Amino acid sequence: MKGAIVGLAIIAALALQTSPFFGRNGAGIDLVLVVVVWAALHFGPAAGLLTGAAAGMAQDVLSAGIIGVSGFSKTLVGFGAGVLGSQFIVANAPQRFVVLLVGAAVNEVVFLGLNAAIHRRGFDMPWRQAGARALATAVVGIALMIASNAIPAFLMRRRLRRGY
Repeated sequence: MKGAIVGLAIIAALALQTSPFFGRNGAGIDLVLVVVVWAALHFGPAAGLLTGAAAGMAQDVLSAGIIGVSGFSKTLVGFGAGVLGSQFIVANAPQRFVVLLVGAAVNEVVFLGLNAAIHRRGFDMPWRQAGARALATAVVGIALMIASNAIPAFLMRRRLRRGY
């Protein structure tokens, strides 16, 4: 069941990120990374690793870049977020925000670093753009995580009010 939920979340994130609603390059928000960190925090490091690999490879296939770069960076972030979630109490929004922010920053550094190494050019990282993308991803991601936690509670309250 959790594999189906994560798979549907990946498909929804890919569809939203590539839609014209988010504009060019998804307005700097990496929804696929949000799904990877969410799965890692909810289901552990193995699920984060597998989700990162699957989601990153799917994102690479749909983009015009080199296949495997995004898959590798999201795999690292998914495993790291899963380990942090299993070793520390990461149940509240501020802690999840920090995990999302650090994960987005690591994803940017690894992704841009691998692209620089593959294309044999210097590591000229646009720090302001990468920081802004990481912050935007973390802000939108924490809002989506709070909403995803509120939906089951809302459905349970609604079911209890109706009496079934």
